[in-house]
Amino acid sequence: MTEIDAKTDALVPAWLTVPDIAEKLGVEVTRVRQLIKEGQLIAVRRGENRALHIPAAFIDEDKVVKGLVGTLTLLRDDGFTAEEMLEWLFTPDPSLPGTPAQALSENRGTEVKRRAQALAV
Repeated sequence: MTEIDAKTDALVPAWLTVPDIAEKLGVEVTRVRQLIKEGQLIAVRRGENRALHIPAAFIDEDKVVKGLVGTLTLLRDDGFTAEEMLEWLFTPDPSLPGTPAQALSENRGTEVKRRAQALAV
């Protein structure tokens, strides 16, 4: 887990804590921590008590947003840190339009993955 800087923190519109995510997914907190450890979610330390937070955009009602895990894997394979992944996912891309995170939530994961793969070139 990484400490987040103010610039990246400002890009993400809403955050949820690990217990919040566990409740939304209907799983134990330990399962959410495992998803973070496996790289299926990104968590950063933020706020006064430096609690772990995950972008709310990563959860679609009761599941992880479709295409997120594959996109995170591509970015990680490209050498991105957690903070760089968040910055990329939440920075507007006029060619999408919107942010990659928005595109994922709108089931446009193929376009997002295509852009993530192009970063490696």
